[in-house]
Amino acid sequence: MRALVQRVTEASVEVEGAVVGQIGRGILVFLGVHESDTEADADYLANKVVQLRVFPDQDCKMNLSLRDISGEILVISQFTLYGDTRKGNRPSYSQAARPEVAVHLYDCFVKICREKGISVSTGIFQAHMQVRLINDGPVTVFCHSET
Repeated sequence: MRALVQRVTEASVEVEGAVVGQIGRGILVFLGVHESDTEADADYLANKVVQLRVFPDQDCKMNLSLRDISGEILVISQFTLYGDTRKGNRPSYSQAARPEVAVHLYDCFVKICREKGISVSTGIFQAHMQVRLINDGPVTVFCHSET
């Protein structure tokens, strides 16, 4: 499982012109699910993301987590994180999980984040979405569950 994490001052996602999710200060997570991922991967990655210390403390060092700042998460499904571009010019998505597997693990990830006391907004799985964000820093971190 892969998560592209961006620290934001605000972010929102629209589907068919309507805002379906939005947050203030926190992190935007683009989440990709691999064909071999399990609930253990969702658990590992959700815990990692919630505990990431990417927010500045009083000395401007990245020492604070979402909990420390009462931040929020916006989670967007993103199968293209498993796009393989090594051959040709058109990415291959053969490593991405099938939708019925991916949606279950996406939902697990969201549920675990919420169980940790974090306010979580989402996009709509498999919908065509427009995402708006103000990347703070900019800070962008790539996290994954692969060992």
